[in-house]
Amino acid sequence: MISGLVAALALSASATPAQASQAQPTDPIGQLIEKAKRAADEAVTAVETELKATLYHTGVRGIGVKDSLGCRLAPMRTVAVDPKVFPRHSVLFIKQTVGLKMPDGTVHDGYWYASDVGGAIKGARIDLFTGAGAASMKALQALNLATLSVVKVGVFEGCPTANTPTMVAQNSFPPN
Repeated sequence: MISGLVAALALSASATPAQASQAQPTDPIGQLIEKAKRAADEAVTAVETELKATLYHTGVRGIGVKDSLGCRLAPMRTVAVDPKVFPRHSVLFIKQTVGLKMPDGTVHDGYWYASDVGGAIKGARIDLFTGAGAASMKALQALNLATLSVVKVGVFEGCPTANTPTMVAQNSFPPN
């Protein structure tokens, strides 16, 4: 690997700028660092974290219909998080929400998607998206928002919807 890197550097020193840009080796160290960062972001913590929760809905100033990933907000599935606590693209399990009535009439399974961030969501806070209008918050008003137990159980790709299958680690969740 080192000899290949030295040869590529020697080639680029004697080549024209156009030739050198085509012959540039990839950055293997940088690639390893990026891969490690992605793995850390995707790692399942399996550690229960106590977070203070707030609720948000569309229909108020400053709340649009898309999250920070550019995806449509999914009622009773989208959460806004501090990316330093839970990275975006995390599948979170909130045990206090299991059994709540969903907008479509089904029962909540406790899984939420960290696809949004908010200016006031710093540190041990989470913001649960309830849907359109203040009436959508009724399903969650019985929750003790002072402390919710949150566990990262997996990751998702793309844009989550109400029907996005959760990709949880090793089918060992929900936690007991």
